[in-house]
Amino acid sequence: MGNGAKAQMKRERNSKNAGGNKNSQLEVNKKAMNVICQVCRTSFLCTISIKALEEHCENKHGKSVKECFPGFEPIHKK
Repeated sequence: MGNGAKAQMKRERNSKNAGGNKNSQLEVNKKAMNVICQVCRTSFLCTISIKALEEHCENKHGKSVKECFPGFEPIHKK
């Protein structure tokens, strides 16, 4: 048994002892997907830029950001 197998066994044992990985990055990302297009119901991370939202609105719907994402306030104004 090599060092990699021992490390994997230790990770599995620790995750069982902790009751699973309750704060996994995937779960955190799912919770942060709170910017939702009101036209197609596509969700985006809360840290998405206004430029990316503009591209989505123009390319997918031919509408403005205000029409697709009413009430959206960017976190980082760049």
